[in-house]
Amino acid sequence: MKQLFTALLLLMPVTAFTQTEFSLPDGDTLQAYFDLPRDGGSGGWPLVVLLGGGPGDARVASSTFRNHGDAFIDRGWAVTAPVSPNGQSFWGSNAEKVRGLISVLKARPDIADGPVLLMGVSNGGISSLEIASRHPQEYLGVIAVPALANNPTALAALNGFPVFLRIGSEDRLGWGSRFDSTVSVLEEAGVDLDAQLLQGTGHTFPLDWQQVGPWLEQVTSR
Repeated sequence: MKQLFTALLLLMPVTAFTQTEFSLPDGDTLQAYFDLPRDGGSGGWPLVVLLGGGPGDARVASSTFRNHGDAFIDRGWAVTAPVSPNGQSFWGSNAEKVRGLISVLKARPDIADGPVLLMGVSNGGISSLEIASRHPQEYLGVIAVPALANNPTALAALNGFPVFLRIGSEDRLGWGSRFDSTVSVLEEAGVDLDAQLLQGTGHTFPLDWQQVGPWLEQVTSR
């Protein structure tokens, strides 16, 4: 019986959420994971977009949603994690697809009007900064865990824009060694930066809500 129970567990889906295909304003479609708080709300839920690392494919988007989505949902946020249509994360032309997805979701009555929060992991963190820099007035802020930045001129539109940045000191990809240079670039761009090098931490890590929570309160009260 125990072996049968174990086998059934292995056959069960890892997550309860599923991919949904959204029709974008430009006529394209985009796959994304999406979920809402369970107890309903008046005026709609604020939206956070989770951008995964690497190629941003379905496996990455699903993992990012699993690792971070529930924490946002439990705190009253609607959550979406788009799937890259071509395995090239969400920079370049793919950045506009994120904006299109947001416009579709904000047309729903259960999503609040107003700016949207971006959270990115690794390549998703870099993508989040690029997306925000294109239309900063449309976003509350960026949580980048981690991200790198190289060109302050490209991020000049983020002057005064809130960014929560965390990078692990033991990052296997060497991003920890680029923490200081990334901070310098963001500060030169004028970003309102909350940055910390996490000692003993690798490339990916859970959010510390004792730090994220107060930062979000400040961002949403602006």
